[in-house]
Amino acid sequence: MGKPDIIYEDNDIIVCYKPAGIATQTRHIGQQDMESFIRNYRAAKNEPPYVGIVHRLDQPVEGVMVFAKNQKAAASLSRQIKEHTTEKYYRAASRGQGVSGADKEEDNHDSAWHTLTDYISFDKRTNTSKITSEKDRLAKKAVLQYRVISVTPDRDSSQNECIRTEFDIKLLTGRHHQIRLQLAHIGYPLIGDTKYGKPASNNSGTGSKSGRTGGGVREQLALCSYKLVFDHPATGERMTFELP
Repeated sequence: MGKPDIIYEDNDIIVCYKPAGIATQTRHIGQQDMESFIRNYRAAKNEPPYVGIVHRLDQPVEGVMVFAKNQKAAASLSRQIKEHTTEKYYRAASRGQGVSGADKEEDNHDSAWHTLTDYISFDKRTNTSKITSEKDRLAKKAVLQYRVISVTPDRDSSQNECIRTEFDIKLLTGRHHQIRLQLAHIGYPLIGDTKYGKPASNNSGTGSKSGRTGGGVREQLALCSYKLVFDHPATGERMTFELP
């Protein structure tokens, strides 16, 4: 597990890199999370320990995040997210083969942007989501855009030859496990995904920024939030933060 890094900071915001394996926020005593990391970081500088959490990344997902340092900044960032004026980009990788007819009018293996629109229902008891219908009163509309950025030969955990597909994703709504669920639904479960993937073909390889692996240890989820775009809550300047 890596350590959080501060990418950018001013009087209103802190932009961080969140490693895979660290929660955004947790109630478990003794478990590290991003909220505690920033509180301790600010306290060490004799600053107020306020941390405004305006969006989240799932614990197994790594990537760039923004936190507010005051309530006014938190209100501005939260409003932007609610109004979908922020931009969130992800990289993902799968060894899936796709589902025949998943996109009848589109070719999944080109570099053009495609849109996935589904309705997702969240089950709090199991902490999982499922794709259902618009008629489901508990379902919420989920939309993302994706494009294929590479298709390369690979091997699965049994050393069988397979194909690795890497995606660039623009998330337009922020539903529970949305990217993982929608890509699995069209036949591309993410590498390392034990909830929506197929263990036989998704327990090796990595989508990590660092690419670190451990012998005999299940690989991390191949999903990274690599770019975040928003308006600065005080100046209104359009800001872009992208991982190398």
